[in-house]
Amino acid sequence: MPLVWVTGTSGVGKSTVCALLKSRGQPAVDADWEGYNHWVDRTCGQVVVDPPYPVPAGWLDRFAWRISRAEVEALAARTHDKTAFLCGSVENEVDVRDLFNLVVCVVIDNETLRDRLLNRTTNTFGKHPGELAAALGHNDGIESTYRRLGATIIDGRRPPEEVADAILAAAGCTPSTGGCADAQ
Repeated sequence: MPLVWVTGTSGVGKSTVCALLKSRGQPAVDADWEGYNHWVDRTCGQVVVDPPYPVPAGWLDRFAWRISRAEVEALAARTHDKTAFLCGSVENEVDVRDLFNLVVCVVIDNETLRDRLLNRTTNTFGKHPGELAAALGHNDGIESTYRRLGATIIDGRRPPEEVADAILAAAGCTPSTGGCADAQ
């Protein structure tokens, strides 16, 4: 059954939507918070266990936020008989994209993104000027990039419940009940 990658720039609402999907009984995983993603030193490939905060100047140039293919493969194996949602954003998405049946990209404008990152209380990424600049830079071309890849694009400025409904609908699930056309 479908494994759905829900992605977008930091601050678009992926974690919020992931929590909503879970509350509706969907198998949903927040890759950023549930051990799928990690910081990696680009020069040697070593995982960074305790990254600094705030990050020093140039840190984001040397270190990358990456996903573990083994973790995604394990999720796919565990949820092979039902639709499952993996929510996150990573630099090495190309390394795991083949494991997903559907890619959904949640998008927002830069003004909304700046406001969300500077005012969110769920985590601190994006509050530091270097992180904010990186997120805004990443956001600039994300919609066109994901359209070219054939992803479903969802407007993240909508209320989180509506974004979750749109993701469920894109995955072939009934938003009102959360029921998905899974294998029996």
